[in-house]
Amino acid sequence: MSLMRASRVMRSSSPEAEVRVAVGSCLRCVATSRRNEETDRALRALARYLEDGDASASRRAEFNRAQYTRVLQVLVRTLSSDWFHSLCAERRKELWDTFFLKGPPDQALMMLLDSVNSISDSSGLEQCVRVLENFLSSGRVRVLLWSKCEGGSEHTDSARLRETVLGRLAALPTLAANRLHTHTPVLFLPQQYYQQLACDILATLEKTCQTLRVGQDCSLGFVAQLLGKVCMQGHGGLVCGMLAPHLSSLTRSDVLWQRVSCKLLENVPERWVESVITALIHNLHGASALSRVMGNLVLKNKKVTFVLTHKLLLLQYQHPTRLLRTVLGYLALEEGRRLLLRQVLQSVCEVWCNSSAVRHTPVEQQLYVSKALLLCVSLLNHTDIQELREELLQCMLGGVQCRLDSNIECVRRIGMVVGECLSQKLDPPTSQLKFQYEANEESRELSSLMELQSKDDDDDDDEEEEQQESDVPNRPKPWNTGQRLADQPVTSQFPTANQTPEAGLGSDSELDSDDDLTPYDMSHDQVKQKVTSPHYIRDCLEALMSSNDPERLELSLQVAEELLRKNISATREVSVKFTKVLLHLEDRYNTTGFYKLRQNAMVALAVMHTQPVVEYLTTEFYSLNYSLRQRLDILEVLALSAQELSEPIPDKRTGPHSVTPATTLELCGEVEHWRQVVEKRIQSKTRRISKGVSQPPKATPNRYAPVAGYFFFPLLRNYDRQQVTFDLLGNDHLVLGRLMHTLGLLMHLAINAPVATQMGKALLDFVWAVRFHADQMVRRGVLFAVCAVFLSMPSENLLMEISDDLLENRAWLADIAENDPDADCRSLAMQSLVLLERNVKSHLKNPPLEA
Repeated sequence: MSLMRASRVMRSSSPEAEVRVAVGSCLRCVATSRRNEETDRALRALARYLEDGDASASRRAEFNRAQYTRVLQVLVRTLSSDWFHSLCAERRKELWDTFFLKGPPDQALMMLLDSVNSISDSSGLEQCVRVLENFLSSGRVRVLLWSKCEGGSEHTDSARLRETVLGRLAALPTLAANRLHTHTPVLFLPQQYYQQLACDILATLEKTCQTLRVGQDCSLGFVAQLLGKVCMQGHGGLVCGMLAPHLSSLTRSDVLWQRVSCKLLENVPERWVESVITALIHNLHGASALSRVMGNLVLKNKKVTFVLTHKLLLLQYQHPTRLLRTVLGYLALEEGRRLLLRQVLQSVCEVWCNSSAVRHTPVEQQLYVSKALLLCVSLLNHTDIQELREELLQCMLGGVQCRLDSNIECVRRIGMVVGECLSQKLDPPTSQLKFQYEANEESRELSSLMELQSKDDDDDDDEEEEQQESDVPNRPKPWNTGQRLADQPVTSQFPTANQTPEAGLGSDSELDSDDDLTPYDMSHDQVKQKVTSPHYIRDCLEALMSSNDPERLELSLQVAEELLRKNISATREVSVKFTKVLLHLEDRYNTTGFYKLRQNAMVALAVMHTQPVVEYLTTEFYSLNYSLRQRLDILEVLALSAQELSEPIPDKRTGPHSVTPATTLELCGEVEHWRQVVEKRIQSKTRRISKGVSQPPKATPNRYAPVAGYFFFPLLRNYDRQQVTFDLLGNDHLVLGRLMHTLGLLMHLAINAPVATQMGKALLDFVWAVRFHADQMVRRGVLFAVCAVFLSMPSENLLMEISDDLLENRAWLADIAENDPDADCRSLAMQSLVLLERNVKSHLKNPPLEA
């Protein structure tokens, strides 16, 4: 009766009232009826207003605007009714699922997600999840996007509704995972969902192009906002990884696609445009592809200008070189954008020649800025180079100079390579800079950046072709007879015009050759030397002092260490004099291994006669008229000799101590591997009744502990005294950094020694004075010394020493661990913090006993 009454009302009222009355009557029937037939009849009546229904367009529009959400709410409430559980699979799809899959997609999506979040674990939740899966797989998101694009800007949706739909679409995997946890379907996972969303965006753009070709208007605002929101949430790699290659291919020959792509990026909100542009650049191959997809957006949007000309080049440095090449090539492609390229070059030059930036930025960022500089210069034409030549020369000279002053080898190498590359562009061939450095992968990459790529447009095609070729399995090459004959040894040849047939076959002299005779074994032969090596220490010393014969000098250096270690009494008689001669000895004849031989001899002297030799070396470290090389040699000899003294005394049967070449890591791994295999086999084959009592390791005296003070304290004596040729706290920070490392090593080797507490106190006072040094090499040494103190000092003495400054020390280390630009400094600071906390816990767990 209610349906008949509703039909009579609809004949005499407006379409809005008719739809309201009809839908209300059907919904009351669905909500209250206990007869399944009436419920089915009411739902079929409501299905007339869906996409495939026979209702008029005006009535369908009114239903979608005012009644559709009410219908879905009633349907969700029927999930626990007897009528719903009595439905078979086919009838459920017809009477329940179809309302979510054939109505307005934005309302259906919001209702499904709200139902998934609100319904407890039950069969109703499974039904909502199943329908949501069908919603995504059947292309309803594509319909939703097109409904927002169709008709241009003539949309009556409220801003709040659009923002809600955007949020649900962009965060659907997160919303589903928060509710379903481990039962989340595969289609809701980010990898699958965002790739499918990218396909839906591409389909929407394609339909937009088709609509524009027939003269109708479209709006890309909603799609652009969705793209920006997804990229802002961190999924730009998945979405743009699918979008970018297709846009690059479609815009290659279609101008309309170029307009649509540019319009899409122009409509991205400014707060999200950075994430979209960055993701696109990462997934586009070549500057031409970026120019087609983005157009002149960099000239229209100030945020894009800032990102491309400043942020990606100077503030961030984690991007690959390909991104730098793409961005700078994009700026150089169009004449209107070349002005920005010159501005970028000026900014990069200012940063690259700034000495403060060299001291306070990580090495990785300096390498990144150097790549940007070389790429900018490589993209300049001859006119630009002539106009900017003076500015580039100032940049080159200033940047190279401040990098050559650095203590970091990598930084110095970067300065030399960039200086050479810039000089090739700016200077004539006769006056170009040339440096001597050991080439590595970084230097070769920097040098290659000056070579322009010949083809940017074909990058995508080349990659696709390479991918197709890589998918084809390797086929055997056809047999090449000529190649086979060329590879085989030739046993006979036709005679030439100047030869007789007999000559081609060989003469008597060739038959009587000595090729078949066995040669003498000369592998053990030695070259007869004109000078014999010295057998006494004083003869060796005399040769090193006064000989002008290069061969005699080399032989004396080679046997010096062995002689000094064999004859202890004779060594002690001339130890200081011998050390002085070696310290002042220069490599006048370019002797092979000169510095290593001299160092080994000085270490032998310091080990054999420790106190006087070490006192002499530590005194001369702060003396006048010594080069930085000699002071560094002193520190290295002190460190090596202290390390040898701290080791157990070698057995006399093993012979004198000698410096042996280090075995490579690969060889060590192989030796250890076969030894382990043999040991396991022996263990498995051996039957033991009783293993017996294992013998404890034999205790040996520590030769370094009694003399540790002679090594350590004199090095702290005059560090703040400025001299004419040596300013440790000033320009000679290379020696200061090495001194810090040496003091830290001496401190660590003195662990468990009685003097360790006094050494730790003195080292902490020294470190505290230079802890904020600008040079990263010095800061590394400071933190290494702090680690050594925390490792070597007893915990109760350490905490007693720094109890007043414990919080300040901890705050200083935490600040370095978080904010220092050097990665090694951050790592050492973290290790120091861990050691400090361990000492504090150990002290609190085992407090000192009171008298």
